[in-house]
Amino acid sequence: PGMAAGFLLEIRRGTQSALLVLRYGADLPSSPVDVSVAVDRLEVRSGRSCEAAALPAEVRLGPSSCRGLRRLPGDGLHLRLRLRRPPPSADLVFSLKESLKPQKNYIFYCQSCSDIIVKDRKFLRVLPLPSENWSSLVEEWCCHPNPFARSTLHPQHDDCFLGDTFFLLHSGSKSHKSKENTRVTCKRCKTMLGEKVSPDTIKYYVTEVIIWPSEGSFSTTPRPHFIQSMVAQCLVELSSAKSTFRFTIKGDDGKIYILIWLLNSDTLLVQSLGSSSSDSIFTLFGDTFMPNSGPVGTWNAVKVLYQPCIKSRNKDLADAWENDIGVHPLKFPSETCLELLLILGLSTTSLPPSLRRMNSFQVRNSCY
Repeated sequence: PGMAAGFLLEIRRGTQSALLVLRYGADLPSSPVDVSVAVDRLEVRSGRSCEAAALPAEVRLGPSSCRGLRRLPGDGLHLRLRLRRPPPSADLVFSLKESLKPQKNYIFYCQSCSDIIVKDRKFLRVLPLPSENWSSLVEEWCCHPNPFARSTLHPQHDDCFLGDTFFLLHSGSKSHKSKENTRVTCKRCKTMLGEKVSPDTIKYYVTEVIIWPSEGSFSTTPRPHFIQSMVAQCLVELSSAKSTFRFTIKGDDGKIYILIWLLNSDTLLVQSLGSSSSDSIFTLFGDTFMPNSGPVGTWNAVKVLYQPCIKSRNKDLADAWENDIGVHPLKFPSETCLELLLILGLSTTSLPPSLRRMNSFQVRNSCY
């Protein structure tokens, strides 16, 4: 039977360790609670009530390693333990750099409404763009004037250039450009998809467009999950390539909306998604931004600390980060930055209270 109770198992692949949280409501059960941890299942008994949940096949616990049992008001029962074997490595979320191939036909869809933006586009070249400060680096290394000072990297008709949070296409793509400014919007839902960066080049943001092979069957992803998946991908790829772990989330208006500090990218979350039965011993965590996958769900996640910066909040810290060369800026449409901030805030409240903050930062597990 599925566990009607709520549990959260936060696993670190690198250390093969886990934190188990069993959460109950405001009132403690009237009868003593007996928690049993087996290699492949969890069981909770209180009086005549017994609730159990089988763990996913890739998760196997070491019951003899259980330690640190404690009860935190408002949280539930906390318990630390180790795994018998490491879970399989996480698969990175959808990556443009790996999925976009030359000589193949692709269709570009608006992520918000699934309207077709570009139909049957084939590229001869799919190339990554250099980092944003590449020109400054050239000046440092060249003993003569920068030969690229007046050059811009714009794609030709059959090119696709990939940046950290965007890709560049030749404007031969049939997209609607508003007359008031350079914003490129979806014809159907008017969502901002990107911007015109030159008369013949359009920048599309990875959070706004889905690219799918022409011969494949298109499937949609709920927008909150898609946004946090794409942002998580950017954080993982950049932290691996550039050894940077602090990021500013900036809008297309130039404002900083969020400060993000990546703690780790090897987290595996296992959570019960049981019923809300009135006689349940425990209550659910209720993260609405995780896709439903049965009584017990499993998600790869990155753990981040974040600070909101809207309405001049944390302005001094944001200014310090913006001037720090160790902080990497990530640019998205301003509306998407606000969506991301809402997702982070609502998801943080789904965590046990004791796990929601670290120093002055708020904590979030972003699933992908």
